[in-house]
Amino acid sequence: MLQVSFLRENTDLVVKRLAKRNMDARPLVEKAIQLDEQRRKLQTELDNVLAESNKLSKEIGILFKSGKADEANKIKEQTSELKDSGKDLSEKLNNTIESLNELLHNIPNVPNELVPEGQNEEDNLEVFKAGEIPELGEGALPHWELVKKYDIIDFELGNKITGSGFPVYKGKGAKLQRALISYFLDKNTAAGYDEVLVPLLVNSDSGFGTGQLPDKEGQMYHVTADDLYLIPTAEVPATNIFRGDLLKKDELPKAITGYTPCFRREAGSYGAHVRGLNRLHQFDKVEIIRIEHPDRSYAALEEMVEHVKGIMNELELPYRVIRLCGGDLGFTSALTYDFEVYSTAQEKWLEISSISNFENFQANRLKLRFKNEDGKNQLVHTLNGSSLALPRVVAGLLENNQTEQGIRIPKVLVPYTGFEYID
Repeated sequence: MLQVSFLRENTDLVVKRLAKRNMDARPLVEKAIQLDEQRRKLQTELDNVLAESNKLSKEIGILFKSGKADEANKIKEQTSELKDSGKDLSEKLNNTIESLNELLHNIPNVPNELVPEGQNEEDNLEVFKAGEIPELGEGALPHWELVKKYDIIDFELGNKITGSGFPVYKGKGAKLQRALISYFLDKNTAAGYDEVLVPLLVNSDSGFGTGQLPDKEGQMYHVTADDLYLIPTAEVPATNIFRGDLLKKDELPKAITGYTPCFRREAGSYGAHVRGLNRLHQFDKVEIIRIEHPDRSYAALEEMVEHVKGIMNELELPYRVIRLCGGDLGFTSALTYDFEVYSTAQEKWLEISSISNFENFQANRLKLRFKNEDGKNQLVHTLNGSSLALPRVVAGLLENNQTEQGIRIPKVLVPYTGFEYID
């Protein structure tokens, strides 16, 4: 959530940057500033009324003690009027605050200057590419056929148990999942991230803190009886570990990693592009999260990108890094880099990671601050990234590594899987 002070002091900049999201934000920004001015005016009036009421109450007490009951009763009539006025002002103030917050909750984060202009994913900017795309023979299969051939993932069985988008991993398929999770966590902890194991259900305060609520409420599974949400990513519970904290400057940065299953309704997702592992309702993902001093959050973002590059290089997969344009940028993000693996059998790029800097947008919602050099409380910057999401990594591994001998396992994973081929 953007701060009103930032909107007031940088109105033209905010409007210009939000235009990258293909929106005219000026009416919303000016309305927010107007509501904040109204809020401050009402607050001042209410404070004055309460101060006058307290002053008169003290006078009444003194008059009664002095035996001047008649004078005291006359003043009591004034305090009664002040109480009515205070009640009215308090109601107006609360309504104004509610309207202001509702408006602020619907203004997305301001894109960084590096965010390219564009309408959708077609306008994203490729900034890096690595790895050789293998040439597969005529008999090459997409991953949804390979998993049947080797009996390692069963989509029909998952559909029987739960529904579409909930696959069952079997045999070497299950071991590959476990191997990838362990490998990703080991790489992350070796890079200085502290491992956490977090709940898979969160309350609405946590969903609001990281921006899933109210923006993506329809995409989350809601346990209505308890008003809890199944997590769409470990980012939500892991970032909320720090909700409401006031950190010391020397406690920064905070760097954590965690594995969780993730749950997404993916309402309205149909067609060939969501076939097999391309899009699921339940999937496994390892996340990295950083809480940073504002002065070095973009350096941290680049470090996270380089970290994931290292993992992709070890997995021996062809991949690219793209910078999201304004029209494809997430609601809470100021700058996002997506990693995509090339699916040789499908002949297309599949997203496997998003690494984002939210600047202080999430921190303002989380009330997550640190004491700066001047001893004042200041919002931190939050960042997160997938390191990595498993389904499309598995799809890439299966399709790009299919051979006559079977599916070759990258060397770095063999100590984790215990086998070199799926055959």
